[in-house]
Amino acid sequence: MLTVTFVRHGESTDNLKGIWAGWKDAPLCNHGMNQAHALGESFADTRLTAIFASPLKRAFTTAQALHDAQPEPQPPLKTSLNLREQHFGVAEGKPWTFHREKGKTVEEMYAEDIWPVAVTQTEKFPEGESQNDLAARAERGLQECVMPLVWKAARSGVWGEHIALVSHGLCISELVAGLVKKNSEAQPERDYKGLLNTAWTRVVIGVQGAREGEPLNFTDDNLPPLVVRVTHVNQHDHIDKLVRQKGGIGSQAHDPKQQDIRAFFGGGGASDTKVVEPVEALETTESNAAEETLHKS
Repeated sequence: MLTVTFVRHGESTDNLKGIWAGWKDAPLCNHGMNQAHALGESFADTRLTAIFASPLKRAFTTAQALHDAQPEPQPPLKTSLNLREQHFGVAEGKPWTFHREKGKTVEEMYAEDIWPVAVTQTEKFPEGESQNDLAARAERGLQECVMPLVWKAARSGVWGEHIALVSHGLCISELVAGLVKKNSEAQPERDYKGLLNTAWTRVVIGVQGAREGEPLNFTDDNLPPLVVRVTHVNQHDHIDKLVRQKGGIGSQAHDPKQQDIRAFFGGGGASDTKVVEPVEALETTESNAAEETLHKS
């Protein structure tokens, strides 16, 4: 089986605001960097064979922390534009809302600087992507990063690779759903939105009838059926005891040149934690506007 772990990025400075932030390229805040380090430490004994990441700062920095904690020889770290979050077009950086003014078209609301959450899979902001557009791009991401490894393993008879894809909330939900659709056996539909910052979801993929050490012969025009299973969803034990730094430090943009500021202000890093109630990463921006409905329903 090929194991794919999908990781959402750490908390960004835009996660602390009520704005649309898809391709808007905000960095991790200090708390988000601590989350990323905690993620890396939790995977230090899990050998990854490759890491793919969105090139947006919040995801790539998270992927770097995951990569740096890996044992030698460390896996390759590659970026893919297909792993970026949904693009919200002209709404990027604008405040989002669930409220829709009765009797007004979306164009009229846009003119009044009102940027409501989409209610259909085809609706999108000008110059942006719809949910259907995102799903199509996620499929391209799977074909780029995941499926070549599946077919390579089936043809060689050598399985067991474990890769990580570090991306964004909505994009991950479409990536996982896209893999589940490839399963040869019907599975109940499920929504994979709602990942906390640096939480992860895992999928294992195999080829029907494939066995370790037994290569399969097939052509690209006649691919064998897949067996796809979601084994973990929204795993976040590594951040449940992580304490946000006080005095506003945790919410500030992370500056790698000021590593000692945490110690100076007594904030501590990912390894300097105390037992508290689990801290739930804010779900109010980028993909989070749509995800927020999950917590309200």
